[in-house]
Amino acid sequence: MAAIIIVIFAAGYLFIAFETQVRLNKAAIALLTGVLCWTVYILFSDDKELVGTQLSHHLGEISQILFFLLGAMAIVELIDAHDGFEIITSRIKTTNKQKLVWIVAILAFFLSAVLDNLTTAIVLVTMIRRIASDTKDRWMLSGVVIIAANAGGVWSPIGDVTTTMLWIGGQVTAFGVIAKLFLPGLVCILVPLFLLRFVFKGDVVRPSQLIDADRVTGRVNLQRNIIFASGVIILLMVPVFKTVTHLPPFMGILIGLGVMWIITEVIHSDKDEEDRQNFTVAYALQKIDTPGILFFLGILLAVGALESTGQLLLLAGWMDNKLQNHDLIAMTLGLSSSVVDNVPLIAATQGMYQLDQYPTDHYFWEFLAYATGTGGSILIIGSAAGVAAMGLEKIDFVWYLKKISWLALAGYLCGAIIYILQNRFFN
Repeated sequence: MAAIIIVIFAAGYLFIAFETQVRLNKAAIALLTGVLCWTVYILFSDDKELVGTQLSHHLGEISQILFFLLGAMAIVELIDAHDGFEIITSRIKTTNKQKLVWIVAILAFFLSAVLDNLTTAIVLVTMIRRIASDTKDRWMLSGVVIIAANAGGVWSPIGDVTTTMLWIGGQVTAFGVIAKLFLPGLVCILVPLFLLRFVFKGDVVRPSQLIDADRVTGRVNLQRNIIFASGVIILLMVPVFKTVTHLPPFMGILIGLGVMWIITEVIHSDKDEEDRQNFTVAYALQKIDTPGILFFLGILLAVGALESTGQLLLLAGWMDNKLQNHDLIAMTLGLSSSVVDNVPLIAATQGMYQLDQYPTDHYFWEFLAYATGTGGSILIIGSAAGVAAMGLEKIDFVWYLKKISWLALAGYLCGAIIYILQNRFFN
């Protein structure tokens, strides 16, 4: 039984990794893999009731992650529908490449902590199109966005889906992640920025732009500002809500979505149905990445089957025996995340190591959050931010490998060293 489940999981993973080549949506493969793993498990099990109980337990944990992502994505889509991100992008006037690199890096680093690395990459790569006309300049700036967005996502409980998974799972706390991972994440982007001083010089050529007069009225600006401010404040308050109420994070994001829903209904109450439909929560829910949410569901179900059958505990034992070092285990998983999607990596690790072995805010969990979050920048296919930028700008895989990967690797290693030294000196 165990061998069959492992083969199904491995085959599904290969199809997911080579999604572009096989031309099959990874969400479909993930759902098929997850359900097949549990089907094999229950067919070969003598205790059907136990398997059902285990499935219900995993589904309860998985649903918290999915509802959180659903609410967060809807809020971000509402902000985007009101052109809220224009508040930031419209203020960038310089054409100097060095200044632009720093601007987009700082924006990505802090925006991803408030939104998430995927949304940040989409927003800023779209912005880059408006400030640089040359393809290679846009690719280089997009590469910086990928590294910075992933580095910024690791020090916030809502900045990266893997950090969110660890936060919801109880492995880390919001305060612990912010306090321990901000400096390593900052170093992870500062090192590539310093190295880029020697290879990315001159000025960019701005494309010609047309101004839409309908979007510069005072009333539109007021609505945009209200939605942007409300959305950002709500996202920032989710960790506070969890700390005060001790309710799961998805409850905080759902009450925030409800507040945003009321705000949008009020400010567009005088419009007819046709004019207001593109600014409603219902429209935002239609635009969110539903296949992405189903992908997480399928993968987490498959990993849950591996955990329930005891395979992850065996893997943990093997890694402990062979590597025998927490740093090496975390670093190895981080490097693996450049090739293997970090969502199942984190899900598998959560099943491999229990809280009674590594309690909340343990060194290992925080280092794992850093390593898997920033390690995905080494290859463009290693993170959601990278895949999004690749799709938007059609960035060549080999070009990224030559021009960006070494920068991401240097930042990853330096940030890891800072985290280790920080822990040794202050703990």
